[in-house]
Amino acid sequence: MTVTVDSVTTAPKAAPETPSAVIDRVSLVLDAFDGPGRLTLAQIVRRTGLPRSSAHRMLERLVQLRWLRRSGRDYELGMRLVELGSLAVHQDRLHRAAIPMLHELHAATGLVVHLAVLDGSDVVYMEKVGNRMTAAIPSRVGGRAPAHCTAVGKTVLAFADEADIPLFDTEFLARRTKYSISTPAQLRKELTRVRSHGYAFDREESLPGFGCVAAPIGDPGEAVAAVSVCGPMNQLRFDQRLVAPVRMAAMHIWRAVEGGARRVTPTLQQPRPLRGGLAARPAGPQPALHLV
Repeated sequence: MTVTVDSVTTAPKAAPETPSAVIDRVSLVLDAFDGPGRLTLAQIVRRTGLPRSSAHRMLERLVQLRWLRRSGRDYELGMRLVELGSLAVHQDRLHRAAIPMLHELHAATGLVVHLAVLDGSDVVYMEKVGNRMTAAIPSRVGGRAPAHCTAVGKTVLAFADEADIPLFDTEFLARRTKYSISTPAQLRKELTRVRSHGYAFDREESLPGFGCVAAPIGDPGEAVAAVSVCGPMNQLRFDQRLVAPVRMAAMHIWRAVEGGARRVTPTLQQPRPLRGGLAARPAGPQPALHLV
C-alpha cells in the first residue's frame, strides 16, 4: 500500500528490525522501561517489536533473575538492577578515592596492594598496585578469586549477612592450597575472628609461598570493599607492623569516599632515639600516622 500526497508517492515507514542476539533482546526489553511506572506485556511488545511469546518468556526469566519485578500483569525494574546501578556508581567513586592511598601503601610497605569487592562467593579485584613482584602474584584487575581463600575476601565476608553467603550452603569448600579453609565450620570460626580483630590474614591459603594482610573499607561493622598488602611469606609480618598501615589506608579510603578532608598516610617508620640518647629496639619497622 502507498500513500499519495500532492503526486508524491511515499513508502510506509519500515518497522525496526528485531534483533536476533539474546543480549540485544534483553537490552531492548530493559530499554523499554525508560520512564517511571510499570508496563504491561502488551506495552512492552509494542515498544520492542518482539513477538509476544518471546517477550513473555524473556520477561518471566528476568523476573526470576530479579532484574525485573512483576506485580499482577505489570512489570517494573527490579532490585537487582537497582543494586547493580548503585554498585557501579559507588565502585567508581571508591576506586577513584582509593588510588592515591593504594600507591602510598605500596610505597610504605614495598608489597603488592589490592583493592577488591565481594561478588557472590568470589572477590573481584578492582585495582592492583606493585612493582616487579606483581608478576609472581597471578591476580589481575577484573579477575576473581574464591573469597574464603583470600584475606580481602574473608574481610568482606566477615561483615556480610550469612544468609547472602552461598559458601555456607555447601558441605565442603574448594581449596587452592593445603592451607585453604575447606569447611563452612572453619570459615565461620575464621570470620568471627576477623570481626573481632578488624583485619584478616591469608597465610598461603590462596597461593603457595605468599600471604596477605587485609582490612575492611566502610563504616564500623560494615565492609563495602577491602584493601590488602601481599607478598612472599618471608617478607610479611603478621602483626601491627603491617596491620596498622593497612587499616589506616582503609580508613582514609573510606573518608575520601564520604568526602572527608583529613588525610591519614600509612608509613613504616624507622626507630627513633629516645630522650637521654637511648635507642628503642623494636622487633622491626613501626607504623606511624602522618597527618597532612
